[in-house]
Amino acid sequence: MQVETIKIIEQFKRVLGDGAVSHSRKRTKHYRTGWRSGKGEALAVLFPQTLMEYWEVLKVCVAENCIIIMQAANTGLTEGSTPSGDDYDRPVVIINTLAMNEIVLLNEGKQALSFPGATLHKLEKMLGPMGRAPHSVIGSSCLGASIIGGVANNSGGALVKRGPAYTELSLFAKVNSEGNLTLVNHLGIDLGSSPEDIIQNLSSGRFSKDGLQWDKKASASDYEKRVRDTSADTPSRFNADTTRLYEASGCAGKIAVFAVIVDTFEVPDEEQTFYVGTNDPNVLTRIRRDFLEQFSQLPEVGEYLHRDMFNIAEKYGKDTCLSIHHLGTDALPKLFAMKGRIDAVLNKSPLFPSHLTDKVMQFVGGLFPAFLPRSLTNFRDKYEHHLIIKMSNQGVQEAKDYLSRLFDEEGNGEFIICNKEEAARAFLLRFAAAGAAVRYQTLHAQDVGEVLALDIALRRNDEDWLETLPAHISEHIDKSLYYGHFFCHVFHQDYVLKKDADAKQIKADMLALLDTRGAKYPAEHNVGHLYTAEDGLQKFYRELDPTNTFNPGIGGMDKYVRNCACCV
Repeated sequence: MQVETIKIIEQFKRVLGDGAVSHSRKRTKHYRTGWRSGKGEALAVLFPQTLMEYWEVLKVCVAENCIIIMQAANTGLTEGSTPSGDDYDRPVVIINTLAMNEIVLLNEGKQALSFPGATLHKLEKMLGPMGRAPHSVIGSSCLGASIIGGVANNSGGALVKRGPAYTELSLFAKVNSEGNLTLVNHLGIDLGSSPEDIIQNLSSGRFSKDGLQWDKKASASDYEKRVRDTSADTPSRFNADTTRLYEASGCAGKIAVFAVIVDTFEVPDEEQTFYVGTNDPNVLTRIRRDFLEQFSQLPEVGEYLHRDMFNIAEKYGKDTCLSIHHLGTDALPKLFAMKGRIDAVLNKSPLFPSHLTDKVMQFVGGLFPAFLPRSLTNFRDKYEHHLIIKMSNQGVQEAKDYLSRLFDEEGNGEFIICNKEEAARAFLLRFAAAGAAVRYQTLHAQDVGEVLALDIALRRNDEDWLETLPAHISEHIDKSLYYGHFFCHVFHQDYVLKKDADAKQIKADMLALLDTRGAKYPAEHNVGHLYTAEDGLQKFYRELDPTNTFNPGIGGMDKYVRNCACCV
């Protein structure tokens, strides 16, 4: 290790203590490696325990001309929370924010103030006794996701009414065009003037918690009107939508966010889940259009599963479903983090087979009885297309009447009014789909190629939502797996490629095909290192981070320092 880097690490240790600074390649590997893909080199991984420590290590990073990569649970799908390669022009420092996980409820729980590492799951537990819920809950892609991570990445979640995570109320640090670290308080709460006063007052809770009013938004409150417009020739939500880019919202780690204020939502008095099966995709097209255009109440959730995805999730996501069902969601983030650390150790030893933990988990899951009730597997056997719809309040009766009339008059499918067990297990199956393709590829790595994972947003007026791939693409695919947020027209499309397929070329061909359809991508994750940022998004990133200090290289942009304001 060079003298200069040793001095930098010693400064970090003076601020945080030895135990909160990791710098060996072995200890940092878990944090330098993406959840699905991507990895790179880093000088150190830092674990500040307080907001003041966070501020102090940021000061060291800027003074020593280090690249800063922000990371919470490292559950991103596009390599946006880890380094990418080793071709950076400055030392890379990862700051893990999970220890700073406080949440302060405001205005009797109608809003929540979140510190950097606070998770949606923690907020959900806090709000439960108050009859309220956060923007997103389990059901989209991962456990342990942070509130600020969702805001920073435009995460959409599975809930139809709420749109992408969004707020205009935040406290963040940035490096200005002169290269100086500044703290910007746009929380709408008076916390003092100096950075130290602001951070101390926030950390100690010395501010009013009730009777607060803001003239800025703390959620995408116009989304219900937007998603109902099924005639629009644009998607309802996508990452590069410039109307959803505002400071922390959509920042993708180009600033260091200390806190955000987000709205919470009232839990409905009544909820009912319906499970729809059909072999005609036009039936689901009609359901989507009629629900969005005619119903007084939008669905709470509307999740699509293709039969092939159902089958993969049932087999290769079974251990995930069982773990959540028996252990609850509290234990899962820690268990998955532990798995990552164990994998990092075992994969370095030739004595153990690769992916041993995945193989053990798959084997143990297979020892248990079938997880899904027969009513759902019967639908799998009969129908290619599956839609899980959760309605609330007066929407419950609307959906019952509509679905009964639709299938009585036209056939082409049927539906189940789910009991609690059927509903819970259907949603767990949908949740497990996000990791099932990766597990399938992992266990069949000798026979198949990479997983190409896309999340796309179709135009709201696009009725040809079911993809048909041309032969020059399909001939290279082992499995095409489709699932997504149907009413929002946002789809996750996971392709397990055949052995020796050229993943880079196939992805380019896929994206070119999506461009002809007017689709946007990514739909609800930041561009990371897997996508090229559109012009408007690149402009936003440069305005937030004129010197390219934070997370350089995302969106296909350059990784090198920018030294002057004229570069913006």
